[in-house]
Amino acid sequence: MATSLTLTQKQKLQVKLSPAQIQVMRMLELPACELQARINEELQDNPALDEGRDQTLDNEGIDNSTLEDEFSNPLQNEDFNYDDYIQDDDTSERISSSNRTVEAMREDIPFSVGISFGEHLKAQIYLTKMDKPDRHIAKFVVGNIDGDGYLRRTVEDLVDDLIFKEGLTVSIEKMQEIVDQIKQFEPRGVAAYDLQECLLLQLQDKEPTPEVQLAIDILSKAFNTFSKKQYSKLIQRFDISEEELRNAIAEIVRLNPKPGSSWMGTVYDRNQAIVTPDFIVDIEDNELVVSLNQDDIPPLRISSEYSQMLDTYSSNTNKLSASEKDAVHFVKSKIESANWFIDAIRKRNETLMQTMKAIVAYQRDFFMNGDSIYLKPMVLKDIADRINMDVSTVSRACNNKYVQTQFGIFPLKYFFSEAILTKEGEEVSTREIKQKVRELIDNEDKNHPITDDELVEILHASGYPIARRTVAKYREKMGIPVARLRHQMQ
Repeated sequence: MATSLTLTQKQKLQVKLSPAQIQVMRMLELPACELQARINEELQDNPALDEGRDQTLDNEGIDNSTLEDEFSNPLQNEDFNYDDYIQDDDTSERISSSNRTVEAMREDIPFSVGISFGEHLKAQIYLTKMDKPDRHIAKFVVGNIDGDGYLRRTVEDLVDDLIFKEGLTVSIEKMQEIVDQIKQFEPRGVAAYDLQECLLLQLQDKEPTPEVQLAIDILSKAFNTFSKKQYSKLIQRFDISEEELRNAIAEIVRLNPKPGSSWMGTVYDRNQAIVTPDFIVDIEDNELVVSLNQDDIPPLRISSEYSQMLDTYSSNTNKLSASEKDAVHFVKSKIESANWFIDAIRKRNETLMQTMKAIVAYQRDFFMNGDSIYLKPMVLKDIADRINMDVSTVSRACNNKYVQTQFGIFPLKYFFSEAILTKEGEEVSTREIKQKVRELIDNEDKNHPITDDELVEILHASGYPIARRTVAKYREKMGIPVARLRHQMQ
């Protein structure tokens, strides 16, 4: 069958973003601590960018008209959407310095104090009778233990990994022997493959009382039944009384399901959970004052040295050699890049302030009182309409951002929730429904937990017309198990 090549033409609409617009989008999604790192990176890469207050916004000798045309209100451009160009990565934990007032008074902490969880395990290798080759393998195994203290790789997988990564061949028997030795390390339960083994390792280290022995039998022979809290079946299977079962369960619940998480690690590791507030909301004379947390963000300006260099070259354009023209092109490109970067940060800050002020105005009662009962139902579109921006822009401005108030630090997402109508036609936040569900479950009789159907009936009686599937969805989002798994023996 003959084939042929043909040429065709077609028209296609395509949005093309300028470098300035892309710069703004990238900056907008950065939280305060990551912005600081990004600025430091740019200061290292671009010699035309300096720290300090800019003496003049437009440097003499530089034609910024083209930059202004490209940069004119990029956030107002209706032809592009942030979600089309930026991945929606949600990172809630990050290293930070702390807030503006406390950090200024806090002395530097020597992060060398203490050792990490992995180093703690490796130190115990030298307390065993392993020879040097075995110690090397043991360190490799320890490197595969996760933060919770579990060894998620099988012995066979570890053998294959060792061959592939380090070119070392070891038998499965030898690898199993080394893993078994690591399972004797502290904290007990470390290097277990799953929760069942982790708990058993801890019980086997206890004094073999009748309660401990029964707990071992339950976990080793009826773990699934125990995890589902089917206590009547356990009583029947092991022919024991409720008192004996209660004592055995008491031994189990005292165990640590995540032995690695109990290790505090270095001071540096412990501070990773601290977040930096991007905004600060104060109450002054019964008015809310919103400010950006800029204490660790240095002011930026164009390098005076580079500006003077460009002025010198520009005044002698007719006498420049080829190498000097290349230098002019380099200097000008670096200054333009620095201008873009400074303008991107300015527009980022303007957008963030517009967004935060709109949120504070919408949720004024909460910011004045600090009680979640004052939170109004609010979605991204409510804020986008107030500041005349796209919903995706507001989403980027709120993602991974935190606000410091007089009542604590909150993620901006905390203030967004959908609404439902009560039987009286009143609009209430879904957060209020979730809080009601949590209160009902917290106060329930643990011998007879409230089912989802019963929750629906109670909520309907309270004026909240809500479906069973919605109750189940809210309960799952709050991490609350079904009624059967909440049953406890008294």
